[in-house]
Amino acid sequence: MATEQLQDAAAVRAGRERYVTRGVSTTDMTVSRAEGATIWDSDGREYLDFAGGIACQNLGHNPDAVVQAIHEQVDRYLHQCFMVGMYEPYVEVCRRLDELWPGHTETKSLLVNSGAEAVENAIKIARAATGRPGVVVFDRAFHGRTNLTMAMTSKLVYKQGFGPLAPDIYRAPAPYPYRGVTTSDAIAGLELLFAQDVDPKEVACVMLETVQGEGGFIPMPADFVQGLKQICKRHGILYVADEVQSGCGRTGMPWAIEHLNVEPDLIVSGKTLGGGLPLAAVTGRSDLMDAVHPGGLGGTFSGNPVSCAAACVVLDALTEPGFRERAETVGRLIRGRLERIAEEQRAIGESTGWTSSSSRSRQPDVLARHDYGEAAALMPRRN
Repeated sequence: MATEQLQDAAAVRAGRERYVTRGVSTTDMTVSRAEGATIWDSDGREYLDFAGGIACQNLGHNPDAVVQAIHEQVDRYLHQCFMVGMYEPYVEVCRRLDELWPGHTETKSLLVNSGAEAVENAIKIARAATGRPGVVVFDRAFHGRTNLTMAMTSKLVYKQGFGPLAPDIYRAPAPYPYRGVTTSDAIAGLELLFAQDVDPKEVACVMLETVQGEGGFIPMPADFVQGLKQICKRHGILYVADEVQSGCGRTGMPWAIEHLNVEPDLIVSGKTLGGGLPLAAVTGRSDLMDAVHPGGLGGTFSGNPVSCAAACVVLDALTEPGFRERAETVGRLIRGRLERIAEEQRAIGESTGWTSSSSRSRQPDVLARHDYGEAAALMPRRN
């Protein structure tokens, strides 16, 4: 059956009101097309896209190589369940993820459909590998919208009214210097958690976003991440880096944790990984990944071949000459302009970004302004 994208904004809005559940939050904008860093609405207005489908287009919209790879794979076959018959694109994504691992450990990967699904599978793997049930997460965390990941997420709007939530989830402080929470405070809070709420011998893993996304785009300080890894090592707890938002080149390096000189036990990736198509992954030490019995991991559409074909191109692009330098140049440009805005607007207490030492902060009694919602962050382009 042929389908046609509606270009009548009023008709789209009316259809959204009639047929789409109100639980899905949207803006009023109706997208007509996109290319690079630009999107157009149905009225022909041009926007510079700071959302990228919520961190899914780190290479921009419709990169030629990604689109070509998708077309070539579509002509071969659209879908094969990897559990029924193996196919090269799945294996190639896993091979590339091993090459990009931030350390010298031999790794294996599991491919799934979404970041939340990858987080859940990382927990399954950690529990199977350690024989322990507990999971430690942190203040301001966002890990997904499924039952387990809602329990791991700190933001109330994502879980209010949906309980009961999954058990054995424990929350510890995360550093946030602007709000007066230092690395020492956060480490002390974690130690207190282990002293009064959960025995560290019962904790399978800690999971931390290297840069907290929904929490306000807060980079984790290097000394905290390094100290956390040492605590995990002391107690036999696995360190899981959630890089669904911060990974795939978003900080210039393939993984944000590479900036911190820490090798995690597992990495969770997604969003940009699929180049605009649904794909996520759990990558980790081979012995940990193989702790799960055959048949314990998988899914019908997990590692769809079309998504995998796109992902191979995305992962190759992250290592191309000049990629990191280009990302850093754009980052410096945007950071400078945001800091000028912050200096002019007293309502803005802090501008955040990867290089936290270069952020501009006022006194902590002035509230930092962050976009905590899922609405696209869009700025009309000037002529």
